[in-house]
Amino acid sequence: MDKIPAYGHWQLVLIASLVVLFFTLSSFKPRTRRDWRTFGAFAAFVVALFSEMYGFPLTIYLLSGWLTRRFPDIEWFSHDASHLFQTLLGWKSDAHFGPLHFVSYIMITGGLILLAVSWKVLYRAQRNAQIAHTGPYGRIRHPQYTAFMVIMVGFMIQWPTIPTLIMFPFLVMMYVRLARREERQSLAAFGEQYVRYAANTSRFFPRIWGANPSVESR
Repeated sequence: MDKIPAYGHWQLVLIASLVVLFFTLSSFKPRTRRDWRTFGAFAAFVVALFSEMYGFPLTIYLLSGWLTRRFPDIEWFSHDASHLFQTLLGWKSDAHFGPLHFVSYIMITGGLILLAVSWKVLYRAQRNAQIAHTGPYGRIRHPQYTAFMVIMVGFMIQWPTIPTLIMFPFLVMMYVRLARREERQSLAAFGEQYVRYAANTSRFFPRIWGANPSVESR
């Protein structure tokens, strides 16, 4: 019986990408051009990730000389070996059930939940022409951008690739620019009320020390 090839499964690239993007769309629900730009950048990251996971292992190919010299006993073009962090750490167990994947699954699931919860709060606030200040917005000003970053880190933990590692900082910079633009618009719309809200919340990650409760919209 012929051995099933580790790569070249472009149908899986399509299916896996569509599944992840479907759940992301269901949680994020983009409405504005800015929302679609945010989602589009994330979609490019997802497609690049799964293209290497199931299509063609570009990262392994580019690093194959160094990897083969350093670890000659490993079949680097096997699917299991391409879980680079797991393999480089020398862990022999099934990567899909290892601690790195466990952390990855928590981050990806948590990011999707954060997207969904944040969208409900933001939608209600926009409908009432108010500052979103409850739920995740009570601790951070841009929980949806945080969610996208957490999801991407989760994917990179289980399957790091050169393209996604290059894309990630650029995507983070894009989210930072979008966040600052939104803050300027909110400041123009809500004035001192938004200043008080911003003083009590951090931009992307909640404060560990000295965090203040959510500021009520008045």
